[in-house]
Amino acid sequence: MKAIGIEGENAAVKFLEENGYRIIRRNYNTYIGEIDIIAQDGETTVFVEVKTRGNESFGKPFEAVNKRKKQKLKNLALLYMKKQGKEIPIRFDILSIFSNNNGNKEIEHIKDAFEI
Repeated sequence: MKAIGIEGENAAVKFLEENGYRIIRRNYNTYIGEIDIIAQDGETTVFVEVKTRGNESFGKPFEAVNKRKKQKLKNLALLYMKKQGKEIPIRFDILSIFSNNNGNKEIEHIKDAFEI
């Protein structure tokens, strides 16, 4: 299970870079949790949650980002901004990745998936 997550995050980074994002951090860990990717899109700092699935028996990958997960990501973003010492424009994106058996990946990028 961990391998598919790492594979998904690697695909997410490649996808974001190909679409003009600059990766600031991967796996930003704090005492309250982790943000998969922090990236820069123009002037906006983007907190990216990556969800990868090998099949749809548990639904689409993005459906795993529930209310509780969103709240945790909001708290992590607030903590990150506090450590930066300034207010910055931010956005929350979700990269929903379906990885099939032959290695192909379908990536759905949900920009501005939710707000603080």
